[in-house]
Amino acid sequence: MPILNPNPLEFPSLWSNSYGQDQFGLWQGLALNGVRQVMRWIPPGRFVMGSPITEKNRRSDETQHEVLISHGFWLGDTVCTQALWQAVMQDNPSNFKDNSEYPVAGVSWNDCQRFIKQANELLSGKFTLRLPTEAEWEYAARAGSESAYWWGDDISHQRANYDGYNNGTVDVLQYDGNDFGLFQVHGNIWEWCHDWFGRYPEFDETDPTGPENGQSRVLRGGGWIIEPQSLRSARRNHDAPDLRLQFNGLRLAGG
Repeated sequence: MPILNPNPLEFPSLWSNSYGQDQFGLWQGLALNGVRQVMRWIPPGRFVMGSPITEKNRRSDETQHEVLISHGFWLGDTVCTQALWQAVMQDNPSNFKDNSEYPVAGVSWNDCQRFIKQANELLSGKFTLRLPTEAEWEYAARAGSESAYWWGDDISHQRANYDGYNNGTVDVLQYDGNDFGLFQVHGNIWEWCHDWFGRYPEFDETDPTGPENGQSRVLRGGGWIIEPQSLRSARRNHDAPDLRLQFNGLRLAGG
């Protein structure tokens, strides 16, 4: 299979320790102190952000509007694991430590910034990691879908970890990935995004990054103890950037 070059990036990149192309697209392996994170290429595109008024359990802050993601970017195929966090930070704030491939949890938005800063220092300028914007997160989570979840409008415990069913977090690869090759964008843990929380505009946007300031940062995806309606692609959550809760974690972006 020919490798498609995600112009203007070179493929494979200098930061890559492994790479390939499969049915989901391009991927590269990123190593931090010996622990690997697979990064998936998310191509540019348009999508309708938010939820239609007909969607069950819709909330008023999910105003639909068209968004253009004008540049492709790299996104972790999974949320950050405890193994990856510990390799960079030398600690593990998570409650559920039975498996190093469980997601790191109990981290604030500010903690995530410290983790990213140290990870970028390890990369020595070869690549710059960050949190995804809220728009990037929803675009990637939907992977072309317009339904409540990437697979459709119904949910079960065979699809995601929610409602306390597993009594805690589970392995980040336990459930199927979406059409971009991203695992558990619904459930297991909430994922911090770059943006301050604020009202959506009622007009089309290009590469939005949220309000310039605010009091709380956006979280997406739902968590292991959260009700199923809060796992919807359009569902928004937000917390103070210094707040540490045991169902909040992160997914790395870059490029």
